[in-house]
Amino acid sequence: MSVVGYKARNHPQQVGRRGARPDVDDRATPPEVFGPLHERFRFTVDAAASAANAKCARYWTTDEDGLAQSWAGERVFVNPPYSFPNLPAFVAKAWQEWKDGGLDLIVMLVPANRTEQQWWQEYIEPYRDLPGSDLHVEFLPGRMRFLAPGQTEVGPDERPPFGCCLLIWEAREAASSLRLVPEAVSQIRVSVPEGQASLFDPEAS
Repeated sequence: MSVVGYKARNHPQQVGRRGARPDVDDRATPPEVFGPLHERFRFTVDAAASAANAKCARYWTTDEDGLAQSWAGERVFVNPPYSFPNLPAFVAKAWQEWKDGGLDLIVMLVPANRTEQQWWQEYIEPYRDLPGSDLHVEFLPGRMRFLAPGQTEVGPDERPPFGCCLLIWEAREAASSLRLVPEAVSQIRVSVPEGQASLFDPEAS
């Protein structure tokens, strides 16, 4: 295979240094992805949505702030903003709600190419898919096409430069058994290069 003449096309936040961008963070999960997930999990609330892209009848916008809401009693779907510090904050929120109890399910859609970063290494990798842990990770095939505000379909060459995975918190054993959870999730430490606020940057750690 020849790569002569090939020109890489990066996501705007991979080459920019302006930090979080609402036009990038405000991405809708496409219906062909959400539909089968909803059929499987029967969500009750979308914890990170706008009125235009909400996937559930009940949802929390940035004004209502899913991070400030109680998730107790819910079956939560969340496609969080992928910029720093939003993504680590939603991971910490999910763990805190799961530790507090009172909900059956959290499904979070995140980039699959950030497994080397500190938030993943501290709060996902030590707990996923292990005996005694309710956290399961499913890596999705291909690269998902997200819908930008106002879009009803995605154009050619608009796939992001990464795949995605699902972080699934779901009880798999008796509630009385010893659970494998982080000791503390109130603070999440993510090293970010000076002037860079985005988890899309491949140099972010």
